[in-house]
Amino acid sequence: MKQLSKKDLLFVGLMLFSLFFGAGNLIFPPFLGQSAGDKVWIALGAFLITAVGFPVLGVIAVAKSGGLPNLASRVHPLFATIFTILIYLSIGPCLGIPRAGSLPFEMVVAPYLPQGVSDILARLLFTLVFFLVAYWLSLSPTKLVDRMGKVLTPTLLSLILVVVIGSIFKPLGAYGEATGAYIESPFVTGFLEGYLTMDTIAALNFGIVIALAIRTKGVQEEKDVVSTSIKAGLIAGGLLVVIYGVLAHLGAASGGRFGVTENGAHTLTNVMTYLFGQPGAVLLAVIFTLACLTTSVGLITSCSQYFATLTNKVSYKNWVRILAISSMLLANMGLSKILAISIPVLDMIYPIAIMLIVLAMLDRFFKQSRAVYGLTILLTGVVSIMYGLGGFGINVGAKVFGNLPLYAKGLGWVVPSLVGMLVGYMIEVFIAKNKEVESVELTAEGE
Repeated sequence: MKQLSKKDLLFVGLMLFSLFFGAGNLIFPPFLGQSAGDKVWIALGAFLITAVGFPVLGVIAVAKSGGLPNLASRVHPLFATIFTILIYLSIGPCLGIPRAGSLPFEMVVAPYLPQGVSDILARLLFTLVFFLVAYWLSLSPTKLVDRMGKVLTPTLLSLILVVVIGSIFKPLGAYGEATGAYIESPFVTGFLEGYLTMDTIAALNFGIVIALAIRTKGVQEEKDVVSTSIKAGLIAGGLLVVIYGVLAHLGAASGGRFGVTENGAHTLTNVMTYLFGQPGAVLLAVIFTLACLTTSVGLITSCSQYFATLTNKVSYKNWVRILAISSMLLANMGLSKILAISIPVLDMIYPIAIMLIVLAMLDRFFKQSRAVYGLTILLTGVVSIMYGLGGFGINVGAKVFGNLPLYAKGLGWVVPSLVGMLVGYMIEVFIAKNKEVESVELTAEGE
């Protein structure tokens, strides 16, 4: 039985942090802070539940279950196949990876292009170089701890530390006032904003990457892999909480000084320019690109490992090539189109992912009960799919489920999921008692 050294454990934790921490994780907390204003800490507390808590639990749940397909199969084998493929496609080549490749160009390159330079050509060249680097890093997944945990992540954290120190010596000032939905519902709004990080869904993918990284360090016993995954998750989660807190604080103070901006990238640009002048834009560009690169590598790696298990005809390295090329092409659609598609899809998938993780963490009570898993996910999925369809302009959910508690706030799936869990548990207890009675009767007849 082998345990990781403290140094190796730290590097695995840093690697997991880097997989989670993409550019979206940079822009959503400051925008939340700017929008929530003086209610920032209420909103941030809720944001941390869906942006940190469930992602860390997701890594642990996948490690304990032996992979997402094994976890999802507790609902039904067909669900396991469909949901797993849907998760990998959405977080990978269809949404997550193209978003990570497009975001740094849109936010830190496009605004500074000289007049007359083609935006389309510049994006193509940027994404080509970006995905070539991501492709090279993804070819050897066993070296990810060394390349990301020891090099890329410490570099990223060092750059963020520079921003923190700068804000201490040159404070932005008082917080602004809450705006929009944050005025009346800061907690619920912050909770839903956590969806946009996509990290709970990503966690269902990254669990297998972390488990593989731990095993390459010589840890082979299943319970030791799970234990190490939990420790790595706590390290990554702790870093995320600290950084999100700092970014939300800067966003709230930025709102007080500069007013409301269009998105979190503009909020950060205002902050960086105030703190460091024009060099701040360069620093922001490096931070954005590094954050997006580390996330893209993690997603390409985890998706390629999964798709390689579906068929023997396409190897892992060929899947890396396929995903890198397809993601590069989709990234050239532009960030606005990618985000327009991603929000309704996340509304469909995120609640299901959350409840699957909750069931996995409570499994000692349910013992992989098909009734509990099946009913909970069924009722959660029906409502969450209605939310997603609404995002695509098909507004039938409000007519059918509009009277559900919290439906208008985007959390209409909560009560049905709890009902499904309770009814499923009662069915399981009833079945168990019937089996016990039948067993006693058969024993009595035998005597």
